Amino acid sequence: MLQSPKSLQSSSHFLHHPKLPLPPTPQILEIPTSPSFPTTKQCCKLSRRDLTIQSNSLLLLLFGFQTLEPFQISNARAEEENLAGTKTEEQQVENSDTSPSCNNRSLTKRAFIDISIDGEPAGRIIVGLYGNDAPVGVATFSDLVSGAAGISYRRKEFVKIMPSYVQHGGVRSYGVDAEMAKRTGSTSTIENLVDEWERIEQRCGAGTKNLAGSVSIIVRDPSKPPPKLKLVARKGKLEIDQEEVGTAPNGTEFVIAYKDSPELDASTLVVGKVLEGMEIVERIGLVKTVKENTSSPYFRVAKLIGDKRAVVAERGFNRPYSKVVVTNCGLLE
Repeated sequence: MLQSPKSLQSSSHFLHHPKLPLPPTPQILEIPTSPSFPTTKQCCKLSRRDLTIQSNSLLLLLFGFQTLEPFQISNARAEEENLAGTKTEEQQVENSDTSPSCNNRSLTKRAFIDISIDGEPAGRIIVGLYGNDAPVGVATFSDLVSGAAGISYRRKEFVKIMPSYVQHGGVRSYGVDAEMAKRTGSTSTIENLVDEWERIEQRCGAGTKNLAGSVSIIVRDPSKPPPKLKLVARKGKLEIDQEEVGTAPNGTEFVIAYKDSPELDASTLVVGKVLEGMEIVERIGLVKTVKENTSSPYFRVAKLIGDKRAVVAERGFNRPYSKVVVTNCGLLE
């Protein structure tokens, strides 16, 4: 608060030395105290409540001016993102329209597979095959179903039952025939299957290929370790040779998915789909299996040190306790 003239003069007398002349009183200290002084209360006649409301309104107005521009920028960015997303969706639709469809494929022939569980007939599965989209894979599967290759799926078992698919063991001797064909100079069947898998992968791109009901053959092992290098003596000279680790698939094992199984896309070639008998596949999926124990610390240590018992145990994981066998199979006219 401002002091009155009397109080200011008294303070100046108190600070002045008695022998020195008094300094002139500054004009700025002559502050009128009459009721006619134009104070804020008299000229504006505003209460504290009115002042508070007006000051808050002013602050809100200033804040609105400062924050309006960022909100406008964010809205503009959101509109740009929406436009970009719309364009991306339109491009995807255009690409899906122009690229060949990998889900709607034509069926060229049909095959049947009769199943028994623990010696009791379970039913027949009818499979439609995509001969135009996967000709090499369909030819391989058809030869093994019909027995035209000299060997067949008959009396062979399903070896793995997973939560989303069942896997047949295929034909073990077929690998020997393919290896003999490779040594004689003819092209190996498994190499043609892998090439066909790569072509379909490039053509179809991303997206689950092993949908529920699809039938595929295993043509590659994405988890197979790289070959080891070793020194081999040939004709008195040491040469570096590659030693394959593990057994590569021979292109005869097949899987039937009763749920969408994207984990199979990296190893299998889709050759057809189940037309009838899906309930038989689901019944196979309910067969009790050997419990997987890969999370056990004992198994991890044994696998790390290369214990053969761990390898044998791993092969037995997810194997059915019951015998699930293909009793008969062939092509339908």
